[in-house]
Amino acid sequence: MGILNLTPDSFSDGGKFNNEKAALEQSEKMLKGGAEIIDIGPQSTRPNAEFLSAKEEIRRIGNMISTIKKEFPEALISLDTFYAETVKFGFNEGMDIINDISGGHYDEQMFDAAAETKLPYILMHVNPSYETMHEKVKFDDITLAVNQYFSKKTTELLAKGVNDIILDPGFGFGKTVEDQMKMIDEVEYLGFGKFPLLIGISRKSFIYKPLGKSPLDINEETQKLHLKVLQQGAKILRVHEVEEAAATLKIFNNLK
Repeated sequence: MGILNLTPDSFSDGGKFNNEKAALEQSEKMLKGGAEIIDIGPQSTRPNAEFLSAKEEIRRIGNMISTIKKEFPEALISLDTFYAETVKFGFNEGMDIINDISGGHYDEQMFDAAAETKLPYILMHVNPSYETMHEKVKFDDITLAVNQYFSKKTTELLAKGVNDIILDPGFGFGKTVEDQMKMIDEVEYLGFGKFPLLIGISRKSFIYKPLGKSPLDINEETQKLHLKVLQQGAKILRVHEVEEAAATLKIFNNLK
């Protein structure tokens, strides 16, 4: 899954791809590099980011989804939003996957929108409000806490008829460095084997801050962690550096 930020304020690539020409060029580059999913993000969720309404998200997306689908019909498009209204707009534009960082917390209509559109739904572990999204919580057992959250939320989704669920443990959202490294070590225990697991650690601060590096200078360390989570059963990698992640996936397949 290659990340395509349409935002002017994302922490590492804000403003680079928020026009049609640049977005199409980046989509083509990622697809040629090995991406199978393009994850479109109309709103930054970094700490202290500007908060957008659904209408502002929709305005920012414009016709980008349908344009990318027209140019690259083989690509799957996921939409990174926590608004039901944005999901319904994206569905009409041809999106394929809902990527909701909020686990349905930030819009009570989100699970209904997932059920109505029948799109695959990415369920992420996160703190229960937008305001506390990045507040660090020290869990007694992070793996147990994430699995309890997944159990509760998947039960709600399945009851509404949402059957295509992908689990995302939420690296970079309200967790200490220690807990995130523990999750890396225990990826094989996250989820229940029934749902595919997505791992999004690209350019995350729990990797670069302890090393005293910038988000753009940790590719080697990130790929080592990618290989580790793949060996523990992760199915989707959400990344900025697509070619490097594809090379890691090739190494993994050769090791298998």
